[in-house]
Amino acid sequence: MSSTLAGILFIASLLLALALCYKPLGDYMYRVYTGTRHLAVERVLYRLVGVKPDVEQRWGVYARSVLAFSALSLLFLYALQRLQSHLFLSLGMGPVEPSLAWNTAVSFVSNTNWQAYSGESTMGHVVQTAGLAVQNFVSAAVGMAVAIALVRGFARKRSDTLGNFWVDLVRGTIRILLPISFVAALVLVAGGAIQTFADHSTWTTLTGGEQTFTPAAAASQEVIKLLGTNGGGIFNANSAHPFENPTSWTNLLEIFLLTVIAACLPRTFGRMVGDNRQGYAIVSVIAIIAIISIGVTNWSELSANGTVPQAIGQAMEGREARFGVSNSGLFATATTLTSTGAVDSFHDSYSAIGGGMLIFNMLLGEVAPGGVGAGLYGILVLAVITVFVAGLMVGRTPEYLGKKIGAREIKLASTYFLVMPVLVLVGTAVAMATSNGRAAMLNTGPHGLSEILYAYTSASNNNGSAFGGVSVNTPFYNTTLGLCMLFGRFVPIVLVLALAGSLAEQGPVPASAGTLPTYRPQFVGMLVGVTVILVALTFLPALALGPLAEGLL
Repeated sequence: MSSTLAGILFIASLLLALALCYKPLGDYMYRVYTGTRHLAVERVLYRLVGVKPDVEQRWGVYARSVLAFSALSLLFLYALQRLQSHLFLSLGMGPVEPSLAWNTAVSFVSNTNWQAYSGESTMGHVVQTAGLAVQNFVSAAVGMAVAIALVRGFARKRSDTLGNFWVDLVRGTIRILLPISFVAALVLVAGGAIQTFADHSTWTTLTGGEQTFTPAAAASQEVIKLLGTNGGGIFNANSAHPFENPTSWTNLLEIFLLTVIAACLPRTFGRMVGDNRQGYAIVSVIAIIAIISIGVTNWSELSANGTVPQAIGQAMEGREARFGVSNSGLFATATTLTSTGAVDSFHDSYSAIGGGMLIFNMLLGEVAPGGVGAGLYGILVLAVITVFVAGLMVGRTPEYLGKKIGAREIKLASTYFLVMPVLVLVGTAVAMATSNGRAAMLNTGPHGLSEILYAYTSASNNNGSAFGGVSVNTPFYNTTLGLCMLFGRFVPIVLVLALAGSLAEQGPVPASAGTLPTYRPQFVGMLVGVTVILVALTFLPALALGPLAEGLL
């Protein structure tokens, strides 16, 4: 009972902290993306890149800018890994194997941070900081920029532009991500996380043996990997490592960091469309889904925490012993709901229902609250589908925020929704049907299927967390998961920007008696229902063969 109460208080503290930040941080991000002044450092960057910051872009130019920037980032990060042995502070690390270098480059550029390697034994300081940490910032800023472009599509009337991608990218990085990361990194260092560029050192263990330790700038990278909903980690143990996550209160801070921006962006959305009630409706949907997910996961994990499981050690298997079952479960829920991918426990050791809930979180499209930017544009696309369904029920033309949802808009929204299921199900089927895919599985039966399903779900949703139990550092998995990460990130982005361009070109549609109020509890309930039902209908067969079947055994 005491552990359950402690878990409830831990969860309540997180929700309270997010509620307190919702308005001030949301309003600040609104001012960042709608302001007209450019900071001096921003003007310098624009001149270096050759960008005219006051010239806005049509949706096609905006999309090409996103793709061009991401392609150059991918090539740079791939080259940095392959040339690692020639770099300063390489710590004696050799060049990264080609398929792994490709997978890692795609992973960090796509805001996935899926890691098929152990960071401390594969990457030197320069690759970690100049390569991976930089992408943690800019890939997150890309997602935020795309979300803001979609919001402008709703807010603008008879416009053929969506803003300037380079301005949105720079402002998101310099004005939002960098300041918060700097302060939070200092707090994390004060909590015991390490921040150093020292060389290898050897330590004597408690049993008298020796262990070689590779130090790193862990605190700064830990903060941005969470704040930008990136994931990954310098050490193989990820956020369970005491040098990344030293204490129980830093564990709470880290969960707060991985949720705060995505949870506050609905406020920015409400301010930009001129109706804060719309932001409250979206954040209500997010809160309902998140609270249900947290409850199911913790119930499932704590229900296995009885006398017998405790006696044989099963209750804490795979959990972080310093934090307990409930706190580990909250971290797992938050990381799979936000496309972060960082972990402080071993998801493969979760109960069948608990592990299945983590998969389901990602299959929702990670919209509660989702990745920074990606969660907001994902839930808005689902809102478009919801008003379309509601329009069919009453026989009226669907409208959302004064914009008609016609054939073009619903085709773009539907295609957006279908991209992820195709990648997940085709990827899982190919892996299960080929010898290369099955050879890496450490388990068979429903649990083995769950491990493969989790891997392709994580990659296709740009999450990056791993279930475990699969040896994914092989050419087959590096290649196929890399493709899922690439298409799972950038195909939806292009569709979202096309939708934004179509909406911005429209004039306002006056509200009528047949207009569905999209700020009332009725719409909130419909949006929750559409989000959950679409996932249930799409993935129920796969879930039935994996975690649900295992739970019934």
